[in-house]
Amino acid sequence: MELLNLATFSTVARCGAITRAAGELNTVQSNVTNRIRALETELGIPLFDRHCRGMTLTGAGQRLLPYAERLAALSREAMGAARDDGQPKGPLAIGSMETTAAVRLPPLLTRFHRRFPAVRLTLRTGPTATLVEAVLDGSLDGAFVAGPIDHPDLAVVPAFEEELVLVTARRWTTLAALRAGTSESGPTILVFRTGCSYRQRLEQVLSEFGWPCAARLEFGTLDGIIGCVSADMGVTLLPRVVVERSELKGKIRAHALSDSQKRVDTLFIRRRVAHEVSALQSFAASLTPTRRLPSPGR
Repeated sequence: MELLNLATFSTVARCGAITRAAGELNTVQSNVTNRIRALETELGIPLFDRHCRGMTLTGAGQRLLPYAERLAALSREAMGAARDDGQPKGPLAIGSMETTAAVRLPPLLTRFHRRFPAVRLTLRTGPTATLVEAVLDGSLDGAFVAGPIDHPDLAVVPAFEEELVLVTARRWTTLAALRAGTSESGPTILVFRTGCSYRQRLEQVLSEFGWPCAARLEFGTLDGIIGCVSADMGVTLLPRVVVERSELKGKIRAHALSDSQKRVDTLFIRRRVAHEVSALQSFAASLTPTRRLPSPGR
């Protein structure tokens, strides 16, 4: 089996459609289709079920996927090791929670790019669970995720310490007022999709407030969540620094939580590998000055 065919197969499986996979691979749709067909022909079995909404893996495709991802990751690791002469350069794929990407990473990435312009840095956002999986399967070189993380195949570096706050519309002056003015089931919570660690923490906080069955609305963007909170559609949980730097901070209110509820560490994770390329080593080393970076006003 050709590695490129396997890599294409993995991308289609992740994207769920030929069009999106072609865009991610920077190629035309026909190339992606031909590689999938060649792999299916070689194996003698279909790997995808095609339908109007896209493509889903067959049983055979599900069994092949972890092997394809491991082979693709090993291939990238081998190429990186062979080409690495100690000078940071080449591609570096970093993942991040959207909140971290919005307020913490711009100065860090700017400094890194200025120091190592030969590194082709890309950034992908997503929830913690998805990012951890992407680092483990090798599709990301490293990622900023919410702690705690304990996995034998991952190296962990503390990056930032955040204070989480409950965010409401401006009219709710206190948590007591929110409780008094909300139905018995509690406020609607506005969250990222399943796998977001802040979502899990918010559900825990509301359960402690006596609202274990609050309705949930899922959003794909941070701006969407903050905008709907400002319109009093519901509440959310975010790092205080995100609220303080939001363009809508005059229309939302941040409520402090107890010590056991509010602290969360943002960690930078990467796989433990036989050879770590210089670009990733340099990026991890650049995090040292940012550790325990406080939010403004703290």
